[in-house]
This record gives sequence, structure tokens and C-alpha cells, in this order.
Amino acid sequence: MKHFKNLLFVALFFVTATVLGQTKITGKIVDQTGQPLPGASVLEKGTKNGTSTDFDGNFTLNAKAQTGKLVVSFIGYTTREIAFSSSKSNVGSIKLQEDENSLEEIVIVGKGVIDLAGGRKTPIAVSTIKAAEIQKKIGTQDVTMALVNTPSIYVSGQAGGFGDSRISVRGFDQTNTAFLLNGQPINGMEDGRMYWSNWSGVNDIASAVQIQRGLGASKLAISSVGGTMNFVTKTTDKNEGGSFYVGTANDGYLKTTAMYNTGMSDSGWGTSVMLSHWQGDGYNNGTRAQGQTYFISFGYKPNDDHNFNFLITGAPQWHDQNFTKSISVYLDKGKKYNNNFGFYKGQYLTERRNFYHKPVLNLNWDYQISDASSLSTVLYASFGRGGGTGNRGNRERTADGLIDYDAIYANNLATGGDGNFGNDAYITRASMNLHSWYGVVSNFEHKINDNVTWNVGADLRTYYGTHFRQVENFHGLTSWTEDRRLKDDNDNRTGSTVAVTATESGKANPWAATFNTIAENQRIDYDNSERISYGGLFTQLEYADDVMSAFFQGSVSNQSHQRFDRYDYQPEFEDSEKLNNVGYNLKIGAGFNLTERSSVYMNTGYYSRQPYHDNIFNNFDNSINPFSQNEKIFGLEFGYNFKSEFFSGSVNLYSTSWRDRVDGFTDVTSAGVVTNTQTFGQNQYHKGVEFDFVANLAEGLRLKGFASLGDWKYLGELRTQTFDEDRNLISESVENVDGINVGDAAQTSYGLGIDYTIFNGLSVDSDFRYYDRLYANVSPTRGELQLPSYGLLDFGASYRLDLGTDKTKSLDFRVNVNNVLDREYLSELTSANLATGSSDTYRGIDTSNRGYFGWGRTWNASVRYNF
Repeated sequence: MKHFKNLLFVALFFVTATVLGQTKITGKIVDQTGQPLPGASVLEKGTKNGTSTDFDGNFTLNAKAQTGKLVVSFIGYTTREIAFSSSKSNVGSIKLQEDENSLEEIVIVGKGVIDLAGGRKTPIAVSTIKAAEIQKKIGTQDVTMALVNTPSIYVSGQAGGFGDSRISVRGFDQTNTAFLLNGQPINGMEDGRMYWSNWSGVNDIASAVQIQRGLGASKLAISSVGGTMNFVTKTTDKNEGGSFYVGTANDGYLKTTAMYNTGMSDSGWGTSVMLSHWQGDGYNNGTRAQGQTYFISFGYKPNDDHNFNFLITGAPQWHDQNFTKSISVYLDKGKKYNNNFGFYKGQYLTERRNFYHKPVLNLNWDYQISDASSLSTVLYASFGRGGGTGNRGNRERTADGLIDYDAIYANNLATGGDGNFGNDAYITRASMNLHSWYGVVSNFEHKINDNVTWNVGADLRTYYGTHFRQVENFHGLTSWTEDRRLKDDNDNRTGSTVAVTATESGKANPWAATFNTIAENQRIDYDNSERISYGGLFTQLEYADDVMSAFFQGSVSNQSHQRFDRYDYQPEFEDSEKLNNVGYNLKIGAGFNLTERSSVYMNTGYYSRQPYHDNIFNNFDNSINPFSQNEKIFGLEFGYNFKSEFFSGSVNLYSTSWRDRVDGFTDVTSAGVVTNTQTFGQNQYHKGVEFDFVANLAEGLRLKGFASLGDWKYLGELRTQTFDEDRNLISESVENVDGINVGDAAQTSYGLGIDYTIFNGLSVDSDFRYYDRLYANVSPTRGELQLPSYGLLDFGASYRLDLGTDKTKSLDFRVNVNNVLDREYLSELTSANLATGSSDTYRGIDTSNRGYFGWGRTWNASVRYNF
């Protein structure tokens, strides 16, 4: 009995000591607007003792010590550490700031394929724009404009028409930035280009856009020189609900959108559907446009180990285009002048219309094999159908420079109705681009231990494209005849001539182009196809602990090309030689945490990148370019990151050497003749520094900023070939271009933005950005011409009206005013004529130079009903 009493005494002693050593901590977790964050994690630092917040954001935690720190975290927000003690057991309201680059809460499927950067485990230069920001600020603009307030990004080309913008990253055009849709490569297989008009629906379906500048950390077997941009689309939503949206803007723009999510059923099924229609007259004259967007996503999660998602999306559209003109013409006829259209019997007609429909299908499968291993795979397909119209034959113009369709019809009728390429007749032709693209990207991930992760995967694609011209509008003719002289196996023209007579036409409509292909005997000017197949293997080894992280990546790929020409060759010589090119890349990087708030990183990489198909078959025939070879890229990057509750920022330094590059430039002469210039053996060196930050100045007040200073030069000699629009060689030369500045993107840029929540539901925001050292977009053989610097100010306001006490329904109002000060500026030039003493000039620029003025003041307003 005595022993039992002693034991009871000891037990009571330890229980009492334990209870006395505990501290009951209470508090509340909210976001930066004061809204509660249910499900937030609260952990006693250094232990596994933790809890989570309730629906109202409140928590209670019995801490094991009387003093210490709480680690508070929530997906999508910056983690905070809060001190506690027995004398201060109620820590009050803890506010978490949104993590600008976190995407964990967005990527529901394809986690191993949709390769995104976040946290210290990927030490790279990265910027992320989420759906709320895209929908708030884009308005009527291309999705590229979502990135204008980030370092080393320049967007141009908007003046050409809806969807005609271009984006440059660190001075490299978009053929040298890898664009991905849910991990699926979407750069053109033939030339690497991006046509944003085909992706106008991304504004509606994107959950986020992330740009990894420079080498990046993408595990794919791709060589991204400028960077990697990943569009993460919506998937099947877990919760039931939807929205209706109506937006309007300057120049007759109107857009309507409807979306509905069924939510995930108990059996694991769910569906999300989105439909949208938009139309507008365009900012510049003669740039009318119309389009639709559809998005259908089916999700199925049979158990915790498997997750499937199938989606189909597309954005059929047509838009009329504006071409560059001389500054003198704009000064004479107005900044919105466009002469690519006219009238027939008072009805509007355009000569230049782009029309396209590119349905995209993909199936994502995530398989959690074990606690340590997982497999992510995406199967995808896309089917592009459409083209662009232009003139063929004798064009007539009115006194004010517009196309005189009344005269054209009269002239065509005078020929007797049978036109041919050589008499005075005229047709509108359509240059068609049809393709079918299939691929698979798969990634296996295995956690070797708590610190080491290994990835290995494959990237396989096959692409078949067809290009030809057809009659789009006869303008009163009944037929159109052309003669073609056939080539032999040595690419020599033979004496054999075949007449082609077209009596059928196809309309410049994306839906019509989707389901109709004109017969081969109705095709004019050219008719050819290509098969491009690509196979790549990649691997990555990553190490991460509390102090450092490091990764190694390597990939190897083979790309095969073959061209088939049905128009210019005798039948037995239609097929070109099949060409294979092997490429590879190696990347290595490391990051170190200097303190709990700051870190540094270093990356380096080398790429041997295969030339694009159009650079191999550059003469528009089956002859292989003898100057095409793998491009060699070497990159080096350093960076510093700092993150705290009130301030986060980063500084990045980069150096990129690029040798044996093949490039192309398009220009339009004063007579409206389109020329294509191709350069071979081009060497460039890009270096620079970037800075960006976010500062929470006070409750509801946030300041953002960025700055980038680049030094981008051409090196050595350059071989150049120039062709006209009908693919005839005009000139060829070899010139010294050493030290000439790279154009088409501002080498110096900086900006500031402010967001202020006036009260719960009402906020205003404004962004200012400034561009300098912007040079004309021309071949370096034409020299360089610096454009005047300029700055733009944008403003926006948002108001959210909650409907009902549960806050599941709301009305969101948004107004944007872009270029508030109506600043007049040149956004790009495509010639480099230096001013002389006798020149007429505009802000120091010879007015004979061709280009675009940027948009003046524009506005848009919208309302969205969420339920």
C-alpha cells in the first residue's frame, strides 16, 4: 500500500507539472482584407503539436511550453511566426498576406506535369499573376497584358488588331519563350511563334499565369531562352456554383460570359462549363473582330490514388488587321488610320482578316503510386483550322487611300468574269494554315528521402501541317486561273507548266474553316505540308533542407522534319529528304537561406537547340538550308530574395549568350508589299538586372514595383536573305552587325503600382510603367534606331456587393481606364531610317519610318454575378 501511494504521488506530480507547463493559446486568422481563413494551420514551432481554425477563423491550441512561437500557414498565403507566452495567451487577430507566387491551391490535377515554381525549392526568377488579377485588369486586352507590370517584359503589336500582340522576355521574342497550357507545349511547331488571337479565351479560363524568366526550372525537354510561361486553366471545380459576366468597352466592345460548376459528387464526378461571346469595332479603323470561347471540363476522382480530368477548350475568332504605316501617313490621316478596308455599295469589306479555330483537348491523370512515388501524365491533341486574307491581282484605291471595291467589281466584270494572275483582275485570297497535333507529357516523381526528390519523364509530339491558298472572294469573277511551273528533284524549274483554275471559294469564318477543306484542285499559289515529330527525355534531381536547395536537370531530344510539296514539284519529287536533329540541355542551380527571411540563388545552363522547321526549309521549297544548325545558348543567373510580413522583394542578375541563331523579320513597304527577312548565324549577348517588390504599407494599402535594366547586343557577322510575299528572293548579303542594339523590346523599364482597400468591398488601384531604350524591330543589318521613351498610367476600381448572409452570392463591379493621361507614343517601328538635316521629323524620328502608334485612352466596365 505504501508503494502504491508513492507511485500515485509521482504520477500526480508529473501530471501537475505537465498541466502547469502548458499554455492555452487562442486567436483568429484572417486575410489582408480582414476576412476569416477557415482551415488555416497553427503549429507550435519545433513540435508536431498543432490545430486548425474553425469556420470563423478562430483557433485554440494547448501549447506544450509557456513561451515560444506559433507557425501560422494557409495555402496561397505567406507563412507567419507569432510569439506567445503564458502572460499573453490571446494572440489576437493574425493577418496573413497573399503569397504572390504560390499556386498550390490552384493546381488540382497535373501536379507533376504543370511545372510551377514556388518557395525556396526552385531558386529562379519568377512572377505569378492569378485569376482575380487577370480578370480585374485585362478588360478587352490580350492576356499578354497581364504581365506588363513585371520585370523585363515588353508587349507590343496591339495596334495590329485584336489578338495581334507580341511579348518579349529579356529581349528575346516569343519564339524563344516556351509557352505551356497545363504543361502542354503550345508554341508553333513550325516556327515557334504564338498567335494570341487563337488563345483569346485564356483570359476567361486561366486560374493563373506564371512566367519563369531565363533558365527557369521546367522539367520538360524544352529550351526556353527568354523564359517559360505556364497557363494553368480552370479544372473541374470542387464546389457547386457559377457566374454570369457582362462587359463593355470603348469602340463598341461587348462581352458576355456564363460559367457553371456542378461540384464533385459523392461518387467523385464533376463538370464545369464556360461559354463566352465577344465582339467589337476595334481601336483603329478597320479592325473589327468577333469571337467565342468554350470550355468544358470533366473531373473524376475514384479514390485517393487516382485523379482524372478531361477538358476541351477553344476560341474561334476572326479579326480584321492593321499594318504598319509611315509616321507621315499617321500625322496626315490620323493615328487610327488603316487602309486595309473599303466599301462595296456602301457595305464594309476588308482585305486583311485573320480567322482561326484551334480546339484543344487534354486528359490529365494523376496517380499516387505510394507515399514516395507519383506519376502525372497529360495526353493532348489540337486541330488548327483557318488562315488570313490578302490581295491577289490588281488592287484599286480611292482618293483617301481605302480599297475601292466598287472599281474592283467593275474592272473584274470588264474582263468577262474569268480572271487570271497577270491580267487586271483582282481577288481576295486566303492563306490557309491547317494542322493536327498530338502529344503526351509524362513525369514520374520519387522522393528518395525527406531531402532528395528525383523526376524522370518524356515529352512526345507529332505534328502534321498543311498550307495553301484559296479564293476567299471572287468580287464578281466566275473563275481564277494561275500557271505553275513544276520543279524536279534538284529544285530546278522545268519547262512543264500546269494551269490551275479555281471556281470555288471559302469564306473567312473560323467555324466554316473548321469543317470545310477546299479540294486540292482548287488551291492556288502554293500547296504544301510538313510532318514534324519530336521525342524528348528529361530528368531532374532536387535536394532541399532547411538551409539550402539544389537541382540538376538534363534532357535530350530528337526532332525530325519532312516537307511535301504538291504544287511546285512533279509528282514523283513531292517528298523532301527527311532530316533529324538532336538537341540537349543541362541546368544546375542552388539556393541558400541566409536567414529566415532572406535567401540567395545561382543557376547556370547550356542548351543545344534544334532549328525550327521554317528555318530548315527556308526557301519555301524542299531544299534544305545549308546554314541551319543547332543554336547554342549559355545562361548564368544570380538572385537575392527577401520576404517578411510587410515587405517582399527580389533582385536578379542574368547573362545569356546565344550563338548560331536563325531569326526572321516582316516588314510592309509604303506600297503595301510584305517582305520577309531571314538571318543566319546570328549571335547575341543579353545581360541585365531586375528588381521587384511588394510592400504592405498599412492595412488595406499595398505598394508594388519593378525595374529592369538590360544590355542586349548583336555580335559578329550576319547572313541575310529577303523574300517578297510570294516567296521570291529579293536580296542576299553578309554584313558586320557587332555592337548593334537588339530591338522590339525596351531595354530599360520600371513601374509602380498601388492597391488601396477603402472599406470592405471597395478598392482602387493604379499602375504606372515607363519604357526607355526601345529600338526599332528590324534586322541588325539595317542598323538601329531608338524610339522616344514613354510612360503610361492605368487606373481601376472594384466593388463587391455581397448578397445574403452566407456570402456565397455577390455582384462584382469593375471599371478600368488605361493610358489615363492619353499619352501619345510610338509602340514599335519596323524600319530604321535615321533623320538628316532635310528630314521631316516627329520627336526626332524621321517620319518616313514605319510602325505603330500605341493606343490612346481606353476604358472598360463590367459586372459579374457569382452564385
